Amino acid sequence: MTQQIIEIDHSDWQFEHADPAWIAALEAGKVLYFPHLAFRLQADELQFLNPDIRDPKVRNISLDAHGQLKGALGDAARQVAMTAMIGRFRTQAQSLIRSLVPRYTDALRLAPTSYRPAQVESRAQSWRADDRRLHVDAFPSRPNYGERILRVFANVNPEGVPRVWRVGEPFEQMARHFLPRTKAYSRWQAKALHSLHVTKSLRSEYDHLMLQLHDAMKADPDYQREAPQVTMPFAAGSVWVCFSDQALHAVMSGQYMLEQTLHLPAAAQYDTDASPLAILTRLTGRALV
Repeated sequence: MTQQIIEIDHSDWQFEHADPAWIAALEAGKVLYFPHLAFRLQADELQFLNPDIRDPKVRNISLDAHGQLKGALGDAARQVAMTAMIGRFRTQAQSLIRSLVPRYTDALRLAPTSYRPAQVESRAQSWRADDRRLHVDAFPSRPNYGERILRVFANVNPEGVPRVWRVGEPFEQMARHFLPRTKAYSRWQAKALHSLHVTKSLRSEYDHLMLQLHDAMKADPDYQREAPQVTMPFAAGSVWVCFSDQALHAVMSGQYMLEQTLHLPAAAQYDTDASPLAILTRLTGRALV
């Protein structure tokens, strides 16, 4: 298997010149790992290193694109301080992406920023929702028509505990393996799901295939065990970046992480042939959106 994790020795959230090789690796579905790039908590933010600050009814604490904090417990002062912490991470993550891939800047769409204080190993989930199984990100209720999912992660664990991932083979190899197993796309079924408000918009064939691939990987124990993969402990005080709709990943363990999601039209990439939409279009031989 080709090297799927690219280590970059850089300790600043901005840099003057991005290496074209980093951009090519990112768009090929690899993970860019910055072992010396830390998001540092301020003294009054250490109180948030506690899983009990999360409302148990939600999976993560999040700050939406309008600055509204959701899923956090505590009084008004605590909510303001947590909003500031997550907002500061958002600003730094955006600075990193702007300097890493400057051509993306005007095309990026901001998504919520999340803080994840829960311990991964303690989560009880169905097989389809279990992120400890190799998968690519795809959303059942939110068709995206090939829009990319770019994510910045920061491990802020105070005890030096790594965030452990498994990172799988290149997207195209996985797609060639599972595409023959996928069910045919049905436009009438997509229309029914939309009319019943199961999906927020009409599900395209691309979205259908991505969900099929997501589920096929997670449902196949032999693939989970035997597929080419590496185990990667992302150290406390480190950052990593990937297109999570393309990089096969499974989150095995860890606690206390911040994450920023940004959406990008596939046409805005440096290499437009590298996206999952382009790959699946080529493999199926037909337009998917």
